[in-house]
Amino acid sequence: MAERVQQPPAKRLCCRPGYNAACRQGQRAAGAACGSGAAQGDSSKTRNPETLLDIAARRVAEKWPFQRVEERFERIPEPVQRRIVYWSFPRSEREICMYSSFNTGGEEIGGGGDGGDETRLPFRRGIALLESGCVDNVLQVGFHLSGTVREPPTPSEAELVCNVSVSFDRCKITAVTCSCGNKDIFYCAHVVALSLYRVRKPEQVKLRLPISETLFQMNRDQLQKFVQYLITVHHTEVLPTAQKLADEILSQNSEINQVHGAPDPTAGASVDDDNCWHLDEEQVQEQVKLFLSQGGYHGSGKQLNLLFSKVREMLKMRDSNGARMLTLITEQFMGDPRLALWRQQGTTMTDKYRQLWDELGALWMCIVLNPHYKPEQKGFWLRQLRRWNGVDVCPLEDGNHGSELTNLTNALPHGPPDPLTRPHRTVFTRAIEACDLHWQDPHLQHIITEDHYANYCYHDNLNSSLFDARGWPLWHEHVPTACARVDALRSHGHPKEALQLAIAIVNTLRRQQQKQAEFFRTHKKELLPKGVTSVTNMEGWVGHPLDPIGTLFSTLMETGRGGEDAALLDFSGSGRRPEQRFLEDGESFASLAVETALIGLGQQRVMPEGLYAQEKLCRHEEQLLARLQEVHLDDALVKIFRRQAALLLDAGPYSGLGELLYRESVPMHTFAKYLFTSLLPHDAELAYKLALRAMRLPVLESTPPPGDLSRPHHIVSVASNRLPRWFTLSHIETQQCELASTMLTAAKGDARKLETVLESIQKNIHSSSHIFKLAQDAFKIATLMDSLPDITLLKVSLELGLQVMRMTLSTLNWRRREMVRWLVTCATEAGVFALDSIMQSWFTLFTPTEATSVVASTVMSNSTIVRLHLDCHQQENLANSARTLALQCAMKDPQNCALSALTLCEKDHVAFETAYQIVLEAASTGMNYTQLFTIARYMEHRGYPMRAYKLATLAMTHLNLSYNQDTHPAINDVLWACALSHSLGKNELASVIPLVVKSVKCATVLSDILRRCTLTTPGMVALHGRRTSGKLMPLDKAPLRQLLDATIGAYINTTHSRLTHISPRHYSEFIEFLSKARETFLMAHDGHVQFTQFIDNLKQIYKGKKKLMMLVRERFG
Repeated sequence: MAERVQQPPAKRLCCRPGYNAACRQGQRAAGAACGSGAAQGDSSKTRNPETLLDIAARRVAEKWPFQRVEERFERIPEPVQRRIVYWSFPRSEREICMYSSFNTGGEEIGGGGDGGDETRLPFRRGIALLESGCVDNVLQVGFHLSGTVREPPTPSEAELVCNVSVSFDRCKITAVTCSCGNKDIFYCAHVVALSLYRVRKPEQVKLRLPISETLFQMNRDQLQKFVQYLITVHHTEVLPTAQKLADEILSQNSEINQVHGAPDPTAGASVDDDNCWHLDEEQVQEQVKLFLSQGGYHGSGKQLNLLFSKVREMLKMRDSNGARMLTLITEQFMGDPRLALWRQQGTTMTDKYRQLWDELGALWMCIVLNPHYKPEQKGFWLRQLRRWNGVDVCPLEDGNHGSELTNLTNALPHGPPDPLTRPHRTVFTRAIEACDLHWQDPHLQHIITEDHYANYCYHDNLNSSLFDARGWPLWHEHVPTACARVDALRSHGHPKEALQLAIAIVNTLRRQQQKQAEFFRTHKKELLPKGVTSVTNMEGWVGHPLDPIGTLFSTLMETGRGGEDAALLDFSGSGRRPEQRFLEDGESFASLAVETALIGLGQQRVMPEGLYAQEKLCRHEEQLLARLQEVHLDDALVKIFRRQAALLLDAGPYSGLGELLYRESVPMHTFAKYLFTSLLPHDAELAYKLALRAMRLPVLESTPPPGDLSRPHHIVSVASNRLPRWFTLSHIETQQCELASTMLTAAKGDARKLETVLESIQKNIHSSSHIFKLAQDAFKIATLMDSLPDITLLKVSLELGLQVMRMTLSTLNWRRREMVRWLVTCATEAGVFALDSIMQSWFTLFTPTEATSVVASTVMSNSTIVRLHLDCHQQENLANSARTLALQCAMKDPQNCALSALTLCEKDHVAFETAYQIVLEAASTGMNYTQLFTIARYMEHRGYPMRAYKLATLAMTHLNLSYNQDTHPAINDVLWACALSHSLGKNELASVIPLVVKSVKCATVLSDILRRCTLTTPGMVALHGRRTSGKLMPLDKAPLRQLLDATIGAYINTTHSRLTHISPRHYSEFIEFLSKARETFLMAHDGHVQFTQFIDNLKQIYKGKKKLMMLVRERFG
């Protein structure tokens, strides 16, 4: 709390014109006696009954401002004044704790915390200071408490003595000051220490009447002495002020002389003052602005949520500062500069920031629905909300999309409204609409005020729409609106009324569910053949902005657990437990809460529009299920689960698990997974029936499927021509996959159930990646290390894997290679028959490349043979199947599969020859030089040099190297082909050189080949190890003469090409190139003459390049 050192001016003027000296003397005498008696009476050790004076004074101190007491009675005895002043200070530590820490509750009162965070809270620190004896000089003068609080020294800081003062009125602290200078929303530890000192040790506090009363008892001499002593003690501070006041009093026409009486800061509140706890508005605004500016970093989001919790706490304490504090927070939220920036840029706010706005709107709903607020207060808030609602940057309720949700006070429509006419709904729209709601309905008043659950006295003249068969009241209202009333009652500290209304709403939901199930059973034969369903819920209860199901669940569970709300319930007049008054035999609040959650989660509802609304739906569902999982399932709850599961399955269009399913309904996968795991130990058949029904995802179906696994179901879309934007579809498909995985795991060992689950997966899951995950999960479960493989589950895994292969065969999938490898592993685990089967039907599962490089290679590996424990005959059969597959793939895709086929067929001569012929047939048309060179090198490596030579010559016919491609990757292949031809003999070399001359135009490559051919004699490593004559081939005869001429010609052409666009920085490089060219020229018998003529031509043609030609002359003459 921002505590100011100087006390604010007094709020009212005090005077006693009608009192005489005799009266004053009598009051002083009576006051002395009463003062001593009061101290004894207030001692905690005293067991005497309270006096009538104390009882009356306490009531007056709680309700009446002291000015009204003075105006009502002409003369107030001093003992009465003292007791009123005494009882006017707060007597509960709860409010002090609320205003000095984020965390509240009884656990914070009365002792220090062990945690480091808790000990730093002002309330905890204040307790520590009090218990350490650091509070001194405590004095209460009227309605003003002062004292000093000593902060013990620390290694880094010296001792600090703080002057603290507190003003109070009607048991509320109305102003605080502390010299520590601390600036915060909450009271500092020194204020807490002084306040708790007064609460815990009232008998040790010096108590005086308001200073105006004391001054009134003095005569003139005493007053003059008092003033002079006061000035003397504080002359440096008050002397200028004292002189100024003296001048004004002595002036007849001064303003101070026109006013009757004088201000007294200790005289308490005036009649017109608001009776509320001190709240530093400036600090609230500054802190919220700071948290918002941090943009969610440094824990600012958590701090803002704590502020919202503080508002709820104030509302529960019925503290008017709750609405006041929320107003301050809202103003800062509306002033956040990021709102305008996001709107201008068209970007969305962060999810956490969006949730803060949701909480802001929900809190305003609670405030305007307070049943005890006056009309003028609600009118003020309505004007305020409309002002915020009209601001352009005010966030919309469903994010960046318009809302189709209904007005709180209207009935639901039977179809989607026109998007052109629907208004934008902001986060304040619901609170504005709630201002039109009232609490005067007689039946509503009967529900929240009458103790109708204690007896059955309403059976006579029952209205069936207002009471159920038991005579308990029902409440028919838009469910989110009705639950908002419950939340408002809880928030404003009316737990009993909230509980009674919540039970009426739940009973209404249960009755409605029963009627819907009965209606569908009656008209089932008519509805199913037509395939017609009405969309009964355009807005769902789970994921709704008002969170109706979460509100009911919290109200019932907290009461059942004996939480804070249960502790506040007042069941006066009966010795029975609350559970016996509000519930039927065998029921509990927990069971009622669980049943409510199941009804809400199972409601068939349309997927809301917009990313944020859909994410909120998922988040609320997960949060509600997490709370359900905390509840221990006893026999009573299992009975409820069974009953609800049966109702959900038979409720037709009203249930998300019914037979009639709207195309854009919210899927039930997450909910069904919870139901399945809960029911499985108790009723496996019901669990599987429910989970299999929930596997549906009709939004991905292009046409309505013919029927469900167990019975026909129909899928109808009101807007079948419009694909909805399901932003959370990926998450939904993941939940569908997890439900299927859960069923597969549970069905292990049960062939019939596994087959049923497999059919459901194949029918309802449309994502290959999710089916692949299920296949992997099933494989892991089937092949656990500590048990024998489950053959049935293994077959399910293999079948799912085959489906994935078929789904991804013609589509791009980055995990495809992983999927293929996994399928082969799964088939290997399933046995040789499975491997042979996938090889027989490879063309429906794999590409030729996958089939040869992965499938066939893995099948023929040693690890597979060892894993399958095959004999020689089985090995040969499997190898034949793999070779047949490889040859088929090579024929279909020789470019990518020929080499793999040759490798796989090495050990079978016939198959190898067949593969080789396939390569030769494809060489002229379908294969490029890179593939042919690769196979040619393979042939040489395997000991087939003539076949390698043949393939190399075929590759040369597809190659074309231009003059400037001296770094082309195929150069190494050309050099290898020439070396192979040279090693085979003169004839082979003579055959390949024309191909080289035709394909290669790069001078440096040709010169390299030429030199290699002149270094050794052809055929030195001939076939069969025969050695040829050791005579080198001449350059002036074929075939080297042709190669030499081609090389010289390539140098000449390359030179002219380079000179066309040469720059000076490349001159030196060009001279080196000419030097290499001269070496080649000189290999001819007339090479010197040719090179000289070549240089002369260059000089003539390029004489304009003077510097370059000068360098040519210097090097070559």
